[in-house]
Parts: sequence; structure tokens; C-alpha cells
Amino acid sequence: MHQFDPAKLHTLGADLRALRKSRGMTLSDLADQLGRSVGWLSQVERDMSEPSISDLRQIADAMEVPVSFLFGHASAPAEEQGYVVRAGARRPMGSGEEGLIEELLSPDLTDEFEVIHSTFQPGASLSTPNQRPTQEVGYVISGKLDLTVAGNTFTVGPGDSFRLRGEVYDWENPYDEAAVVIWVIAPPVY
Repeated sequence: MHQFDPAKLHTLGADLRALRKSRGMTLSDLADQLGRSVGWLSQVERDMSEPSISDLRQIADAMEVPVSFLFGHASAPAEEQGYVVRAGARRPMGSGEEGLIEELLSPDLTDEFEVIHSTFQPGASLSTPNQRPTQEVGYVISGKLDLTVAGNTFTVGPGDSFRLRGEVYDWENPYDEAAVVIWVIAPPVY
């Protein structure tokens, strides 16, 4: 039996492998999409080869994540890697263009779920309704959010929680204060 090594989980390669698997892609599928060999991609996923900036942009496009997500590996003391994410070391996700700021609370993407800290700025809204093949639970820490799920609209506030199971959803924060929501998403989408 091999020993669990948390340092091996908090790497670019481990995250790329988890992203690829969460999207149901094989090494061959992704390598073909990138125009690269399976061997090269396998080495990248095992942290034996370092991709260029251009490679990272292509990988981010293929995985539908912002390229900044692939740069967000904050260093942590070895004993904390894979276990603890400090408040100042959360990995930011997305551009925030829609008024949504998201940070990864999970130590990495190697689990069958991810935990996200989302801040919905006042006046922010989703540009078009969304749907994804996930199961999600959100818990509102502060502020209020208008949430539409499968055609039903709800206003959720501090202490409220909600669930999405592949339904079409939309959100809007028409209020004067930011809404902070903790999301648990399975499988990981980032």
C-alpha cells in the first residue's frame, strides 16, 4: 500500500488530471484536441514536463477554465498542502466580469467535489441562464441573492441553502450589498 503524499496533490499536473477526468475526457481525447502527443500530456499531468504559456492557454480553453486558474498555485508549508487553504492563499477563478468573484476553498481538484467561495457584487447578474451536469448545494453567508431554478424564483439570504441538480438556473443580485455564498459542486467544474 502506498503512502498518501499531500504534496503530490497540490500541483498543476494533479489539477489538470482532475479537470480532464471531471469532464469525462481521456488522455487521448485531450491530446488530440491540443494537437499534442499522449506521452507529452501524460508527462505534464505527472509534473515531469512543464507546459509553456501557450500550452497553458490551449489547455485552459480546452478545459473551459480561465488561464489564471492554472497559475493559482499558492505555496503552502508542506504539512498543510492537501489539507489547509489559508484565507489569503485561496485560488481565484474567473475574471469577475459578471460581478462574480470566486475562490477555490478546496485544497485542490482531486476530490469528487469542489468547494467554492462566491461573492456576487451588488447589481451583478448572470448574462444568460446556465445549466451544467452537476449536483450543487449553496449556503448563503451574507447578503441576498435572487435565484431562478427550473423556472421558480427564490430570494435567498443569510443562513438559507439551496440545491441544483442539472436544472437550468439563473442568478441576480439587485441589492445594495454583496452576497457571499459557499458552493459545493460535484463533479468539479473548475
